[in-house]
Amino acid sequence: MQDTAELGTILGVWAHPDDDIFCSAGVMATAVRGGQRVVDVTATRGEGGSMDEERWPPESMADVRTKELLRSLEILGVREHRFLEGPVDVDMQEHLDEAGAEQVRAIVQEVDPDTILTFGPDGMTGHQGHKDVSRWTTDAFRTVAKPGARLFYATQTPAFVDEVVPSLEQFNIFLPGTPPVTQREDLGIDFSCDDEALALKLSSLEAHESQIEGLLEVFGEDGLRRFLRDEAYREATPEDG
Repeated sequence: MQDTAELGTILGVWAHPDDDIFCSAGVMATAVRGGQRVVDVTATRGEGGSMDEERWPPESMADVRTKELLRSLEILGVREHRFLEGPVDVDMQEHLDEAGAEQVRAIVQEVDPDTILTFGPDGMTGHQGHKDVSRWTTDAFRTVAKPGARLFYATQTPAFVDEVVPSLEQFNIFLPGTPPVTQREDLGIDFSCDDEALALKLSSLEAHESQIEGLLEVFGEDGLRRFLRDEAYREATPEDG
């Protein structure tokens, strides 16, 4: 398990409520436990994310998912969170409002992080909103981050792809060509949750009731623990767009 103390002040920038939980809950919980500053940013309120329109009417989703996210961060102990103003989650294939770009830049300047976590240019799943957030964050990192700050993109290992991705096909999470895959020896952050962090991560994910029901039915809690334990990132390079 990588020592999160090496990451200093952490800023995560994500597109939708629960993106941060899947990709970084273990790192966030462990860093908070160690006394580090963690700031979490979400571009939208997940307005388009109804999985069952009878139980979760589309017009209620912004409120539902806002409350779910804030509860999940409370479980992790993350005290600093920002929603961007303007970007709306209409459709996963639609671009987000470019008003988000300047807000991300301002947040990077304000927080002055040592480490920034976000999606890679692939968006992890290939969805456009994820790619937009990656681009905004990458541009902000290159223009206003302090010397020595580091930018990391969420990725997956070959073992995850082999073991987990086939079971996720029914949920249409990953578009063709995704998720990105990075060999373990090439990871910039190779983090494995300890039992305490893993329990917090699972609880925080379960707080996203409107999103998690199907995964729990397929994997059960034990299965979710198995594929949630590891969090993998590659370090951004000058060649990344």
